[in-house]
Amino acid sequence: MSTPNNAIRAMSIIPPVSKPRRKPHPQAAHEGPTLDLERYVPAFITFIANKLSNSATAFYQSRFGVNVTEWRIMSLLAIEPGIAAARICQVIGFDKGPVSRTLATMQKRGLIAIRTDPDDGRTHMISLTAKGRATHDQVIVAALDRERRLLSCLSHDEQELLIDLLRRLHNNLGALTGNGV
Repeated sequence: MSTPNNAIRAMSIIPPVSKPRRKPHPQAAHEGPTLDLERYVPAFITFIANKLSNSATAFYQSRFGVNVTEWRIMSLLAIEPGIAAARICQVIGFDKGPVSRTLATMQKRGLIAIRTDPDDGRTHMISLTAKGRATHDQVIVAALDRERRLLSCLSHDEQELLIDLLRRLHNNLGALTGNGV
């Protein structure tokens, strides 16, 4: 029979401990503040993002031969063809190094084309190739299905509220970073 604590644990973001905890070392610090991981929003968002990214990479890699970073870049290039790497970094929030390495790999695999911007020789325009667009068009079906299944526990109104709240948090990141999003 389910007790209230068991019901709460079933909805918890923290998995139950699989084996009994060891006794802490006698000199280990026991006092002081701790985070409530059930209510600390940055941890909640990070845990969700990590689990989504890990499962997406495994799924997309096995079915389509792309990882989640490649998919994020492909989805952005489908929306904004011919953009610079700096724009990709700005939108998806990755540092230039990992994006540059991923773009080089994608170019070698024939998923993207990188051309010098005719208006600014220092900038490169990045676009999906026909192969990249075909891959995108296959992955997007699976991505939207994964999103549908993730959100299936929410009503339409709750989904719209969640999207609005996430957008507001995203737009407020400057409060932590000291700059724009």
